[in-house]
Amino acid sequence: MRYLSTRGGMAPQTFTDVLLEGLAPDGGLAVPESIPQVTPEQLQAWRSLSYADLAYEVLKLFITDIPEQDLRELTRKTYRPEVFGGEVIVPLKPLESLKPGVSLLGLSEGPTLAFKDMAMQFLGNLFEYVLARRGTTLNILGATSGDTGSAAEYAMRGKQGVAVFMLSPAGRMSAFQRAQMYSLQDANIHNLAVHGVFDDCQDIVKAVSGDLAFKTSHRIGAVNSINWARIAAQVVYYFHGWRLATEGAADPMAQVSFAVPSGNFGNILAGHVARSMGLPIRRLVLATNENNVLEEFFRTGIYRPRASSETYETSSPSMDISKASNFERFVYDLLGRDPARLKALWDELAAQGSFDLSACKPQFAQYGFVSGTSTHADRLATIRQVHAETGVVIDPHTADGVKVALPFVEPGVPMLVLETALPVKFSATIEEALGQPAPRPAGFENIEQLPQRVRTVDGDVQTIKDLIAADAV
Repeated sequence: MRYLSTRGGMAPQTFTDVLLEGLAPDGGLAVPESIPQVTPEQLQAWRSLSYADLAYEVLKLFITDIPEQDLRELTRKTYRPEVFGGEVIVPLKPLESLKPGVSLLGLSEGPTLAFKDMAMQFLGNLFEYVLARRGTTLNILGATSGDTGSAAEYAMRGKQGVAVFMLSPAGRMSAFQRAQMYSLQDANIHNLAVHGVFDDCQDIVKAVSGDLAFKTSHRIGAVNSINWARIAAQVVYYFHGWRLATEGAADPMAQVSFAVPSGNFGNILAGHVARSMGLPIRRLVLATNENNVLEEFFRTGIYRPRASSETYETSSPSMDISKASNFERFVYDLLGRDPARLKALWDELAAQGSFDLSACKPQFAQYGFVSGTSTHADRLATIRQVHAETGVVIDPHTADGVKVALPFVEPGVPMLVLETALPVKFSATIEEALGQPAPRPAGFENIEQLPQRVRTVDGDVQTIKDLIAADAV
């Protein structure tokens, strides 16, 4: 399997090449040359596998330059009870009393209590393996609106040959999220709180990565969802969710729908990839908060990123985006995987601030996409409703997913809402909704009181470059 750029300006590369590259040299995103196909017979054979071995079977379709035995060892090292808190790595959490057929896919059992651990823990082991094999080092540059940062840092902390430089919007994350990241004292972890919003952080990452001389000399890589390895690892839990939801079904190829709280489009893109591989997905329900750039696109066909001044600070902060960094990969498919058309469209976006693909709207349904939006009032009401009817406490992002999912539930088609995080990460909103704090897992009792190691910096590219140059491995 080789990888190309969505914009056509990159020679074909291997999986481990694009793992270390992050953004393609032409500013595009790495995509597989073709989407591997899975047969109904393979799907049935995978039903009995452990999560680690399912991950191996799915990932080996995308990773052909790591020996299969090594890849199996990497997935087994990653997806084990000691890391994910129990024998069932990703449990199904039924919400039948809320609405028949609705369940949560429990993706928040990892070290940082967020779905991003599912891919990031694998990346931590993968980076260490690849760097050791190549005898080199890597400086990971990322931006986080919440959970990516802590998931990346906990996956990379103490790893040989890796340093992490993580940009976060100063004051824009929950106290728990800040404490998770900033309390890490590992020498290879560097937290940089930037004056601005998440997209300012993301723009700095793209600008630094776009300086090819600097990127090469300082060996800059990425773990944000622009890194294809993250998407590939996330594809696995769609296959896993499908097999849990259809266990015992009369039709061995029964369809399942997935509802996905969406920010940068990486999580739901993995569902799009899984569906394109042949997984029987009925609908991909895209849920946004008030920052509804993506919902607007799927409703109108117009993609119109917002200015920072138009980006709302909401109670589901990990979805507070003004443009979706992974969206380019979906548009590439929408345009028939034509890099020239894609590049022309992104040039138009840079010049005019939007583009119009309303002529492609019939294809949205062919790809299974539907969408909806959720407000702060909706989140509070949904958290209350789910708790009252099921006893389960959900976080605000998951609440966005549940709220948008419910109107799309169809008889006989399971609806799996992808859990985003455990509610303790957003306790203020839980307290507002339920009048009581979120339950706090063991080991996180006083995390906000721990000493914090973070630098607050201005949001300019040169400042970040100077800090990287000083501390790079």
